[in-house]
Amino acid sequence: MTAAAPPATAAAAVSPLLTRLAAERATGALLRDRGTLFLEDGRIVHAESPSTPGLDVLLTTGGGLAPERWNEAVNQAGARRQVARFLVDSGGLAGGELEICHLAAIFDAAFFALSPGSGPSRFRRGATHWIGSVRSVPAAAVERETRRRRELLDAVWPYPLLDTSPVVPRPAAPGQTVTARQRLLLAQADGIRTPADLAWVLGRPAFHTLLDVRRLAAAGLVETPRTPAVPLPAEPAAPLPDWMTQAQPPDVALLRRLRDALEASL
Repeated sequence: MTAAAPPATAAAAVSPLLTRLAAERATGALLRDRGTLFLEDGRIVHAESPSTPGLDVLLTTGGGLAPERWNEAVNQAGARRQVARFLVDSGGLAGGELEICHLAAIFDAAFFALSPGSGPSRFRRGATHWIGSVRSVPAAAVERETRRRRELLDAVWPYPLLDTSPVVPRPAAPGQTVTARQRLLLAQADGIRTPADLAWVLGRPAFHTLLDVRRLAAAGLVETPRTPAVPLPAEPAAPLPDWMTQAQPPDVALLRRLRDALEASL
């Protein structure tokens, strides 16, 4: 009789502190170097990161909301933490469009906030965000999606240096097709803008822009930057003999004879 296989272990938590806060049904802000997650009763209600365009950019640059309407909502309802409700109630935005963009913003910012290099976590109990209530997401779902996105990037083209380097387009091969979405991105890629810069210009989630850039690199339409060579450790130099390290007065007579010989040969 063969022994039964051991049960599969659960995937390691992306953020043990987030897992614990969700179990405690905590309310507040989980702060990390690359972003902040806002929780209410243990569920994530909003997220933001300096690495990603915010909800305002997704709605205005990437969507159909006029920037003036966004500014009006923030000025009128920001202090009451009801910006989302004001946008919908004032007729400036359909509830479905707001919800879709808000979910995109949550998953996008969480991907960067929960990245391995995002530093230590801190939790500020009771903190809320001025956007107000839109829709909450289970913390476990955000962790699963964050893990899935990491794996997807590596599966497409495993060169993380692309994510922070300027995007340098390459000409398409004869007969190679480029989608409309890819053409828009390549049109803004000037060899200076990084994927994060392009996300802001296009009003798209930053993760989706990273994914587009990696797909373009895999297709040969974007340069893949070379990984910097790791310098070899320098071998210890052999000690110089004393006669080479001690200062010697110049032989003036010898120098004059050399000068005279050179002048005579000219």
